[in-house]
Amino acid sequence: MMHIIDLRDLPSSRADLARVVPRAVTDVSAATAVAAQLIAEVREQGEGALLAQAERLDGVRPERIRIDSDQVNHAVTSLDPAVRDALEVSIARVRQATEAQVPSSTVTELGPGAQVIQRWQPVNRVGLYVPGGKAVYPSSVVMNVVPAQVAGVSSIALASPAQREFGGSVHPTILAAAGLLGIEEVYAMGGAGAIGAFAYGVPNLGLDPVEVITGPGNVYVAAAKRLVRGVVGIDSEAGPTEIMVIADATADAYLVATDLISQAEHDELAAVVLVTDSPELAHAVSAEVELLVASTHHSARVRIAIDGVQSAVVLVADMAAAAAFSNAYGPEHLEIQTATPGAVLENIDSAGAIFLGAHSPVSLGDYLAGSNHVLPTGGQSRFASGLGAHTFLRPQQVINYDRAALQQVSSQVVALSEAEDLPAHGAAVTARFGNRH
Repeated sequence: MMHIIDLRDLPSSRADLARVVPRAVTDVSAATAVAAQLIAEVREQGEGALLAQAERLDGVRPERIRIDSDQVNHAVTSLDPAVRDALEVSIARVRQATEAQVPSSTVTELGPGAQVIQRWQPVNRVGLYVPGGKAVYPSSVVMNVVPAQVAGVSSIALASPAQREFGGSVHPTILAAAGLLGIEEVYAMGGAGAIGAFAYGVPNLGLDPVEVITGPGNVYVAAAKRLVRGVVGIDSEAGPTEIMVIADATADAYLVATDLISQAEHDELAAVVLVTDSPELAHAVSAEVELLVASTHHSARVRIAIDGVQSAVVLVADMAAAAAFSNAYGPEHLEIQTATPGAVLENIDSAGAIFLGAHSPVSLGDYLAGSNHVLPTGGQSRFASGLGAHTFLRPQQVINYDRAALQQVSSQVVALSEAEDLPAHGAAVTARFGNRH
């Protein structure tokens, strides 16, 4: 049974609220030593280490780590037509929405002959990780690959754990999604070892190092990404999924409950949180959740998530308090099912993705909304964003001054360089106007 947190009389400062938010205890640092060992094995032994890790951790030893392009092509031709249609629609929608994220280059004229050009350059090579644990995630292939392609990344590699059911290959639906997107460099490798392989390369496999690694995974993947950060860029240290629903008395309790259950089926550590100012709705949703838990396919998994400390019904005084609680929590997914969802949205500043109204469920965002479902968890939406074209782009400033423009500010450069006791800085400017030794 979801436990109740009554905040109707609690001060609404963000610090007060942060102390009472329900959160799973996920200690990434506890997995650091294991992740570091797996990465070290890959750096020292290359493909042999990846094969051994697959055998030990995934229960199957692949024939080889690199997937043949013939396998990818066969997966595409063998794909269920309905799934192919859904993936193609998803690809088109995510691509269209992501294209809006790419900034245009701009030129700022600071004076005659004085320009600063802002441009956005894609990284050259990325490694995209698609998990393969409790579920199959072709949608994650779409969500990782499309933003990289839209950004203009020229070299894309994809990794997903070896599957015992498929003889050590990557799941065929994952391969098919990669094939539909034109990705041919696919590896049957998972966990921390895969992250290490992407970061440092595997010469005896012909796998070159990447510059950015993205994609969700388990706690060992998160620990590995933390360890290689700085060697490569990463999107985030993804944790268990989260859904928060802000709802008032006008919400449909059954629809709210179905949305909570939809995310609880991901993982036993999934966080499902209802925030409402209506005790009647809170009771009704709790009752609907109990009925749905009993009948849902992954009932045991959902029950553990619902009963966990990370899940709760939170009672607040009003919708302003609901927004304040949400901002302190920083949910991965935030649904707003209220009489005036737009008004509540005005008070929201921290969320990975926001779903407005009764007909914008999180499940839509997981697959076909056009938004990206790789989102910050564990409160990281308070300072980070979800995956997008920007993840693979680097803003660069290009400075272009002519002689007259430089001369116009030369005295100010000299004044500041002397104030900082760095006279050679000023000399590098005055040297261009005849002051040579």
